[in-house]
Amino acid sequence: MHEDTISKSRRAFLGAAAGAAMAAAAGAAPAQKREKQAEKPAGGKKRYALVGTGIRGSTLWGKTLVENYGDILEFVGLCDINPKRVEFVKSYLGVSCPTFTDFDAMVAQTKPELVMVTTMDCFHAKYICRALELGCNVMTEKPLAVDEKQCQEIRDTERRIGRNVRVTFNYRYSPDAERIKTILASGEIGEITSADFHWYLDTSHGASYFRRWHAFKQNSGSLLVHKATHHFDILNWWLMADPIEVNAYGDLRYYGFNGEYRGKSCRECAHKTECPYFWDITKDEMSMNLYVRAESEDGYIRDSCLWRENINIWDNMAVQIRYSNDVLVSYSLVAGMPYEGYAIGFNGTKGRLDARIYHAQPWQVDRLADIRLTRKFKGTLETTIGEGGEGHWGADDKMQDMIFRGAPDPLGQTAGTRAGAMSILIGIGARHSIEQNRKITIDEMVKI
Repeated sequence: MHEDTISKSRRAFLGAAAGAAMAAAAGAAPAQKREKQAEKPAGGKKRYALVGTGIRGSTLWGKTLVENYGDILEFVGLCDINPKRVEFVKSYLGVSCPTFTDFDAMVAQTKPELVMVTTMDCFHAKYICRALELGCNVMTEKPLAVDEKQCQEIRDTERRIGRNVRVTFNYRYSPDAERIKTILASGEIGEITSADFHWYLDTSHGASYFRRWHAFKQNSGSLLVHKATHHFDILNWWLMADPIEVNAYGDLRYYGFNGEYRGKSCRECAHKTECPYFWDITKDEMSMNLYVRAESEDGYIRDSCLWRENINIWDNMAVQIRYSNDVLVSYSLVAGMPYEGYAIGFNGTKGRLDARIYHAQPWQVDRLADIRLTRKFKGTLETTIGEGGEGHWGADDKMQDMIFRGAPDPLGQTAGTRAGAMSILIGIGARHSIEQNRKITIDEMVKI
């Protein structure tokens, strides 16, 4: 096929794909509408409070909102169990609201209309449910919860109170995720029958989880919950179907007890010159303020040794998923690769869609997405997506504009607790499958 013909076909194909995706999303509008929660204030500024002032809360759900949405949002309270950290974040944000270490006291005194939950994962359910009970609208960072009991508690509380929780799945808004969504919705590969999905974390980003509280299943639910909730959510969103059963395997092959060197923290380690994973936190002023200078209050060490022998999450995981529409998925997550990115392939009755996304570091914009559509008996179309911007390649801005300014949602990117539950239940089920050496069904964990 000549290049000019390919270009014309690509333009026609992508235009049709976008229209089909919007039509498909419109067809699903009633379910999306039920999960959507209006965030734009009818008059004046919306009263906003944040619980959990670590790096995610203080930046994406703190500084970014002060700078971009100060005309419609008013910070009325900041809460964290660490008084030194929350006081630093107040000064970092440049806001005048009071700070708290007691969540109920914050809500009682400041009366927020909207509470954002960015605590350690294992406490998401606690603050989500309590905020609902105290009459607040609630948003939460992923994952929704870390086990099935917490998941059920959130769903039950939401029904009892009559308010909906929003889950901030920013990866739905990335340019590559949107493009894949439009292509699949166009029907170009026909009915999807199976998919291969592989995610790679590099020796910087991937290793960082093993330095932090995420290294313990009781805190994060493992990377199958904390990290893979993103991957399972976009997979569910792409397929427009529910998972029904999972089977998984997992090993700790790189970090934890596998390490040649070991110490309490990078700062105090005797192997700074030999260990290739040495990280000098003293050169990161933000981390010093958020964590090191606040260690005396809660004992949390941000630069803990990633070779700790009591680490109990896995760095190599493989998961098989069966969906309600009979799509079969093979998924893997590896946390010690030389580069970051993912590869996915969708097999359909009319063809195959392949996407390969890779970049040097996950927070940089120098990334590339190669997407290839191969249709049976019709040849191949290829397209490339470039940088995409800052803030998770432009995804954060799109998501926050939709939340706070009511931007249109033609692709159905808004996510509530049902989407949050379906994503974590794949990861929770996979964790149980590894531990119990058996297939796990979604229905045996939570009644959605």
